[in-house]
Amino acid sequence: MLIKSSFEVAQPVDKVWAFLGDIPQVAKCLPGAELTEDLGDDKYNGRVAVRMGPVKLNFTGTAQIKERDDQAKRIVVDAAGQEEKGRGRAAMLATATLAPVRGGTRVDVSQDLEVSGAAAQYGRGMISDVTAVLMRDFATSMQARIDAAERGLSPDQIGAAHSASGFAIGLRAARMALMRVFARFFLPYRREARS
Repeated sequence: MLIKSSFEVAQPVDKVWAFLGDIPQVAKCLPGAELTEDLGDDKYNGRVAVRMGPVKLNFTGTAQIKERDDQAKRIVVDAAGQEEKGRGRAAMLATATLAPVRGGTRVDVSQDLEVSGAAAQYGRGMISDVTAVLMRDFATSMQARIDAAERGLSPDQIGAAHSASGFAIGLRAARMALMRVFARFFLPYRREARS
């Protein structure tokens, strides 16, 4: 499934691009993610923990930068892993492209995601909602880390993103799903009432 999102960072493109090129720093912005080994040549072993509904999933796998275009400010990361208890697999080809906007940088992200096993049972809606929540958290953490580095703080002083709390993410994803249902169900009636 293809999931597209975008966010803005109040920093110039070059600073955001330099940050995205530092994979250990990027991983610290991803809730529930942890790099466990630098394999060299832009390849890393790591873990990701996330909760989908009542199920907590822990994936171990690899991530590698497949493409880095400094001119176009485009980076492609290929990641794949298996759930630690054998309850499924996940693979993602993520492409991020940067563009200058007034006040900073827009980051457009395209994630081609393949999920099997326990996570796949929740369907596109829940996976999209959880992904949207994680991307918002990532953007907030990225902004904070770049801002802190501007103030001269070291990465260790900034701290890592919070883990992907199932309860918090579940509530936020459920709220998004309810808003979609509300819009589908009630908006047609509101339009009829106005006419």
